Amino acid sequence: MDRDGWLYAWAIASVALGAGSLLVPLYFVAIGGETFMLGVLAGVAAAAGAPGALIFGRVADKTGKRRSLVLLALGLATLALVLVSLTEQPWLVIVGNGLLWFAAGAAAPVLTLLVTAGTVERDWPARFAVLNRYQGWGWAGGLVLGLVWTALLSGPLGEIAAQQSLLWLCAAAVGLSAFLGAKWLPSDPDELDRPRASRMARAIARSRRLPVRSATFPVGQGRLYWLTRSIHPREVAARFSPSLTIYFGAVVAFFVGFGVFWGPLPLYLSRTLGYESGVVFALYLVSSVGSALWYDRAGALAERYSPSGLQVGGLLARAALHPVVAVVGLLLSATLVGTILNGIVFVLIGVAWAVIAVTAASVVTQLAPPAIRGEALGLYTAISGLASGVGSILGGWLGGYDFLLAFGVAGGLVLVGAALVAVVWRRSPAVSVDSEPLSA
Repeated sequence: MDRDGWLYAWAIASVALGAGSLLVPLYFVAIGGETFMLGVLAGVAAAAGAPGALIFGRVADKTGKRRSLVLLALGLATLALVLVSLTEQPWLVIVGNGLLWFAAGAAAPVLTLLVTAGTVERDWPARFAVLNRYQGWGWAGGLVLGLVWTALLSGPLGEIAAQQSLLWLCAAAVGLSAFLGAKWLPSDPDELDRPRASRMARAIARSRRLPVRSATFPVGQGRLYWLTRSIHPREVAARFSPSLTIYFGAVVAFFVGFGVFWGPLPLYLSRTLGYESGVVFALYLVSSVGSALWYDRAGALAERYSPSGLQVGGLLARAALHPVVAVVGLLLSATLVGTILNGIVFVLIGVAWAVIAVTAASVVTQLAPPAIRGEALGLYTAISGLASGVGSILGGWLGGYDFLLAFGVAGGLVLVGAALVAVVWRRSPAVSVDSEPLSA
């Protein structure tokens, strides 16, 4: 097997994670989970990856035990999917889903170490791109699998049974990934061959990420450990410029807004509008693909125009589109016309996300002093993940009252974020910087 053979194993696991990212929330709704608790489920998932990344990243960095840590993470993910599939208790589904995304976060920083094995530092960003190509398209494949599986089997088996059978398939896929990984994962390096953490952080900060999954699960944990490993809070805070402080305030606002929208969305689509699971998977898929297809174009635009100005445009689009999803559902429900219109809206949401994700890297790089640029990129990842989790819980609470209210609040928070970014845009000179996404 060639040196990249183990990536096939990780791609199989990524298929399961991509399917599980929406399958578990839909299963939660099908077994009777309420709106607020669905928000909790999404919030726990958003938050769980961070401690996984920090713990496993530290252990991998200190001990060099990469193979065993990846296999442990895959084992935990398999256990999580089995737990979810065997219960119809909402609180156990929340626990299992939290464990699943803890495991996914745990694997992320270790995989960045594995993919650089045997390569020189200048090639690391390209190697990260290879890793993200495998897991990004695996993730998209999981959404396709969920669409096809639930569309074909929900009728003959019933909705819950079809979802449970797909959960079992996902668990088997992760188990197969662990089995193949045990055969194909590279050997752990000698202590002298371990890369320095500072060099790894620089390479990760420069790397481009495939954003197939970013539109619907925007925060990835692969860069969190490496970019926050050496943070000294007082030093970083002392070097924050006013514009950078305002921008991070904007990040909090619009990521809370994103969480308010995405957190209760599966329940709104499936229970309120009456969409079948396959249709919900299709909407999430077109949003993610829309993001992926526009990613390079957004990067090209960011090289020609102000990244801050472009981000304001992307945020204004998301601010308008979030409540539109509720309005379309209110007026047209699950009619063919309503479904097509929502499909168009979801594509536009994905396109807007591509613009936001690409320009965020440019804005942070432009605003942060060189001495704390890496730490600022890491803080962006950490803050966006935390804000998404808080927003998901808030969205579940608001959705319990009214979805138009929830999605309106989501749009309002994103609008606040856009206004703050506009302030930064007016305060900052135009600077040409490379565009890279921060959250994939």
